[in-house]
Amino acid sequence: MGISIWQLLIVLGIVILLFGTKKLRNLGGDIGSAVKGFKSAVKDGSDSADSQIEEKEGDVVDAEVKTKDQDKV
Repeated sequence: MGISIWQLLIVLGIVILLFGTKKLRNLGGDIGSAVKGFKSAVKDGSDSADSQIEEKEGDVVDAEVKTKDQDKV
């Protein structure tokens, strides 16, 4: 009971009649540029996160660990 190809073509025809091809083309271009911008932002975010991790790997932490028994002495 899925959607057949004929039903999809009828819906596509109705959408084209309602909005027109020019408006649909503009909408497709807008969606494409939005997806492209999102992908580049995600890539830039992961690149900056990787560089922050690499910077923190070089840091040295100097600490002294005490147990409860050592505190009482």
